[in-house]
Amino acid sequence: MKISLNWLKQYTDLNLPAEKISRILTDLGLEVEGMETFESVKGGMLGLVIGEVLTCSKHPNADKLTVTTVDVGQEQPLQIVCGAPNVAEGQKVVVATVGAQLFFNEESITIKKTKLRGELSEGMICAEDEIGLGTGHDGIMVLEKNAKPGTAAKEYFNVESDTVFEIGLTPNRIDGASHYGTARDLAAFFSQEQKVRLELPDISFFAVENNSYPVQVIIENPDACNRYAGITLTGISVKPSPEWLQTRLRSIGLNPINNIVDITNFVLHELGQPLHAFDADKIRGKKIVVKNQKQGTKFTTLDGEEHELSAEDLMICDGEGPVAIAGAFGGLDSGVTDSTKNVFIESAYFNPVSVRKTARLHGISTDSSFRFERGVDPNMTLFALKRAALLMKELGGGTIASEIVDVYPRPIKDFEVAVSYKNIDRLIGKHIHEDKIKKILNALEIKILKEDDKNLVLKVPAYRVDVTREADVTEEILRIYGYNNIEIPEHLNSNLAYTKKPDNEKLMNLVSDFLSARGFNEIMSNSLTKSNYYKSLETYRPENTVKIFNPLSHDLDGMRQTLLFGGLEAIIYNTNRRNPDLMLYEFGNCYALNVGQSGRNPLDKYSENRHLGLFLTGNKSEPNWTTREEKTSFYRLKSYVENIFQRLGLNINTLETRLDNLKPDIFEETFTYSINNKVLAELGYVNPSRLQEFDIANDVFYADIFWDTLVSATENLSIRYEELPKYPEVRRDLALLLDQAVNYSEIKKLAYETEKNLLKKINLFDVFQGKNIPEGKKSYAVSFILQDKNKTLSDKEIDKIMQRLISVYQAQLHAEIR
Repeated sequence: MKISLNWLKQYTDLNLPAEKISRILTDLGLEVEGMETFESVKGGMLGLVIGEVLTCSKHPNADKLTVTTVDVGQEQPLQIVCGAPNVAEGQKVVVATVGAQLFFNEESITIKKTKLRGELSEGMICAEDEIGLGTGHDGIMVLEKNAKPGTAAKEYFNVESDTVFEIGLTPNRIDGASHYGTARDLAAFFSQEQKVRLELPDISFFAVENNSYPVQVIIENPDACNRYAGITLTGISVKPSPEWLQTRLRSIGLNPINNIVDITNFVLHELGQPLHAFDADKIRGKKIVVKNQKQGTKFTTLDGEEHELSAEDLMICDGEGPVAIAGAFGGLDSGVTDSTKNVFIESAYFNPVSVRKTARLHGISTDSSFRFERGVDPNMTLFALKRAALLMKELGGGTIASEIVDVYPRPIKDFEVAVSYKNIDRLIGKHIHEDKIKKILNALEIKILKEDDKNLVLKVPAYRVDVTREADVTEEILRIYGYNNIEIPEHLNSNLAYTKKPDNEKLMNLVSDFLSARGFNEIMSNSLTKSNYYKSLETYRPENTVKIFNPLSHDLDGMRQTLLFGGLEAIIYNTNRRNPDLMLYEFGNCYALNVGQSGRNPLDKYSENRHLGLFLTGNKSEPNWTTREEKTSFYRLKSYVENIFQRLGLNINTLETRLDNLKPDIFEETFTYSINNKVLAELGYVNPSRLQEFDIANDVFYADIFWDTLVSATENLSIRYEELPKYPEVRRDLALLLDQAVNYSEIKKLAYETEKNLLKKINLFDVFQGKNIPEGKKSYAVSFILQDKNKTLSDKEIDKIMQRLISVYQAQLHAEIR
């Protein structure tokens, strides 16, 4: 938001340097992010002076040039060679002296002392386009005869130089989104030391001249429109705005359009109240109806864009149809044009939520929607309307031809807040005298309804939409009193903190470092997502999605149930930018609505759990001359998951595993790790139907680690240190002929159950099916690593263990030893 210093001075006295005012604004919560100098004429006419042409003579070496002498208020006149056909003795002209910089046609030139065809030229006599006062270039600009030579052109033309503050307005400070609102904050600050002027524009001479052009106003949706006021002016002349108005708008980056539109923009930035001007003759039926339209209704805005309306969009309609989107944008067919003679001015208060939803839905962002979305002052509605009507009458020559129509079905009341001096001191950390507090409250236009020695009951004006609690009032007092006036305490109190074990944040950082060191990139997806992602799923049902009451858009209307879709969005985004080989991970919360569950606490039906998602897609590494191209695989993902478990201290040999097809809409097959019947992780190849929804061509392998369960599983783990074994490991291999339905996990589980002490490791190193293998069978080649910490194993002991394993496999898995 841009705020002009010269404009501010119309409402309060500001005699400090701009830099000082900038610091004060920042301290008041209106952070100044930048400052710039604005000049009504580019360059500020520095180096330009008024001159008088003393002599003119023909150039001896050029037919179209004239050699002149010009009095510019110096001891000696300047000799200037001029090419303009209209230069003559006795003229008062604008002279650019040596060193002056001129801006025209988006370019700049610096005037130098030079020779033109052999004759010395010590400056330049200017045309109006060369000094930024017009577009004419037929000849030099001739001034009135009373112009005094030597006068700075800046003074003669009243060139305005201004400082413009760029303020980073936070959403809670919409009360400062105008020049008067900013001046009001400055006045509150300065009034603590001296009496300060704070004045609204004078509208005391407002008067209705006749009631010849009334327009009826009807509000059908008072929930979305609390107040709607309007007035009609007739006999208006639409024309360019006067220079002062154009300068005000240009200083804050707005382009002047015409006097009527410029006035609505001026009042918006002056008072913070958005206005809209309709061509009154285009309002059919002389009636304004504030209501919603049917879903799918087409509407074209002032910029020529056609929008398909939602049934929730609040519209301004006339007797036959919509003419504007309430609080956001006017319609193409009802706006003011050069031929407009009669104008209806709208000044309203629209529900912030309604305007925000409509603006986001249609991708509209205007100065009006910005203010309505955050909440304007409902008590400024009529004042702004009268201010605009008087300006239009003054600058457009019209007549106020109707009474003010003010429909206000649900008045907005000021806020009542109770505060205590004790709590104010406690929150601030310093005692502020009661009289000082009252003085600050008065400067902030906060009225005291009741008071005693310890407490105050306050009435906060409605335009302070963010001041509704005792803490808010305390913050208001503090920002006027000055944060810098709160001394740093001489001592600091603290308590010893005992972190609950295991430390969740520490474990997250540990795993993050582990994954990042192995080539993964961390992503952070929005926890708000499309509810449509779940419309055809059984694993994550649509009714379990936590819906947002006031979504920013249809694409962000629900809380995510899984990290999968955020990861797929990241994958297709990168793939489309030629980065298809990806290793990604994300920590994030997932949410669910447990339909049918009820209890005393309404939050019981909601669940929120932290997950860790891993994504692999594309090639394992970039191909080069030493390695061939190799696609990533499920087993690579599985190894990373097991490494995470081991890094956190879990023994993967004790974990329960299974392979099933219980989530076919997510995985082709699901490989699950569990502990004590609680799922630790699910991983697999993502269902091609899900990939197709995102136009992802490559295979994607995804692991969903249930982080909260994993952290809980590490609670009772302790760090153990063991001496390196002195005695060697022994390896024995078995080739097992098994039924197709038998999984390796069963072999592994039986092995550890059979030999708990000496079996250290088991590994499947070959799988064979086909020739010489009976139908319905498969061959597994499995290695077993045996070791005794206290001695070297004998062949007899080893054979005994292997025979027990063979017996178990034969009995329980019907295995044959090949």
